Amino acid sequence: MSKPAATFGFRDVDASEKAGLVRGVFDRVAGRYDLMNDLMSAGVHRLWKDAVAARLNPQPGETILDVAGGTGDMARRFSKMARRAQSRRGGADAKVVVIDYNAEMIAAGREKGSEPEMAWAVGDAQRLPLPDASAEAYVISFGIRNVTDVQAALVEARRVLKPGGRFLCLEFSRPVTEALQRAYDAYSFKVIPEIGARVAGDRDSYQYLVESIRRFPDQRTFAGMIAKAGFAQAGYTNFSAGVAALHTGRAL
Repeated sequence: MSKPAATFGFRDVDASEKAGLVRGVFDRVAGRYDLMNDLMSAGVHRLWKDAVAARLNPQPGETILDVAGGTGDMARRFSKMARRAQSRRGGADAKVVVIDYNAEMIAAGREKGSEPEMAWAVGDAQRLPLPDASAEAYVISFGIRNVTDVQAALVEARRVLKPGGRFLCLEFSRPVTEALQRAYDAYSFKVIPEIGARVAGDRDSYQYLVESIRRFPDQRTFAGMIAKAGFAQAGYTNFSAGVAALHTGRAL
């Protein structure tokens, strides 16, 4: 009987091995993760993240899960927006929980500082340390392609959301034209690993990250997976002509 497989870049590996392999990647890149994001995207990732935060529209009293939240880049946005809404409208404090499988990424985030609304936890997106129906919103940014079983992570997202809760997933995706796809492939495979080698001293990790993007489902396929997990209104918005996409849904 063959063992279940999972993708790790362009390789297929035993599913039981993927989590450890991914942990190794992020152990190595944690210290330069935010700097590398700026260099690889020429800062455009910040615009994508701002758009996600605006779409989420955090409110006072909400519990917001920032899964695969790493260094807390998104969580800080959510915290500040919820606090501004609270100053206008009143209400209870929001709670923004950063959950990441990698302790080194959490440590790097803590070193950058926290907002009062933020809490930090090490946890697995496929088995979140949270009760059923405990959050108003679930956000995962550039992380879901790194989990061993993407469908299981989506089902888990549905489990922890209250009925009507918002699901938002920002992920690299498929450019909308073949010409753009070719240009993006050329940049990704030739430039990004070289930046990783020069700045982070780690070509292999960034080679994996580029390959993992290519193995991830396209926009329509992933939207179908979100719907299958129990979300209504599953849809997506392309950013930068499909280089990235924001996928959304509502918990049924």
